[in-house]
Amino acid sequence: MNKQYTRQALIAMGVIIIISFLLIPYTRKILKEDERQKKLFMEQKLLIEESHREIKDSISYAKRIQSAILPSARIVNDCFNDAFILYKPKDIVAGDFYWIEKQENKILFAACDCTGHGVPGAMVSVICNNALNRSVREFGLTDPGKILDKTREIVIAEFEKSDEEVKDGMDLSLVSISTVSETSVGTGRDVSLQMFRVNWAGANNPLWILRKGTNEIEEIKPDKQPIGKYADQKPFTNHHVTLNSGDAIYIFTDGYQDQFGGEKGKKFKASELKKLFIRISDQPMAEQKKLIDQAFEKWRGKLEQIDDVCVIGVRI
Repeated sequence: MNKQYTRQALIAMGVIIIISFLLIPYTRKILKEDERQKKLFMEQKLLIEESHREIKDSISYAKRIQSAILPSARIVNDCFNDAFILYKPKDIVAGDFYWIEKQENKILFAACDCTGHGVPGAMVSVICNNALNRSVREFGLTDPGKILDKTREIVIAEFEKSDEEVKDGMDLSLVSISTVSETSVGTGRDVSLQMFRVNWAGANNPLWILRKGTNEIEEIKPDKQPIGKYADQKPFTNHHVTLNSGDAIYIFTDGYQDQFGGEKGKKFKASELKKLFIRISDQPMAEQKKLIDQAFEKWRGKLEQIDDVCVIGVRI
């Protein structure tokens, strides 16, 4: 019994050894192929990482170029005594931008929202920023409505150079502030009052006014047409408003109010933004910027930022 068992075991072992020897070339082939696949994977991984690094470096450099067209902090402080600009691109570069132009007796500024965001939006923003600059510097325009008319004309002309139809453009809110003096006749003496004339025009984005000592936002509605190709183009409307010292104005793109968040993951909405401005209206503009930013991040929570954000507040 033991001899038979030993013989069977030896036979089985011999079979295993023979099979193992027969499988050696095949095993070596598998190992060699596995090694080749690992090497190929590592090469592809390194190639992807290098490509990703080059793309990120290019976009980061594009951010430097885009930042160069944005007004510096020095220009902002030179133009306004009490103001803030909350600028939060969704990606490294943005379709939103802010624009400021100071003249002898006027300050022009705008919150602009170009089609798209990221790299495509940033490319459109360069064209639109240049169109605004040309409208004011080259054509000498100061009336916001006429500036928007000329800017639209320039933007359309730039995109018409393409063989393909391009419908990109921007929405914006453009403000012009100038100082005026009025003489009020008092008892026995004349009193000179300093007031501020605001001219404004908007393409899809409004102007909000919060007068000193009030708890209500006045809204001036924009023309419902963009800066770009549009089927029913009309001249942009120029609005005139007189403000007093201590009044505040707000212009913005739609990224803040359209952000999803809160307990139910809904949009923030314009009505809540108005309440926020009213609630913090007694704070200096620098503090308002912090509070508005904190409110946005709290609302967004862990959700992704869906669009670029640009909000400008100026206390007259």
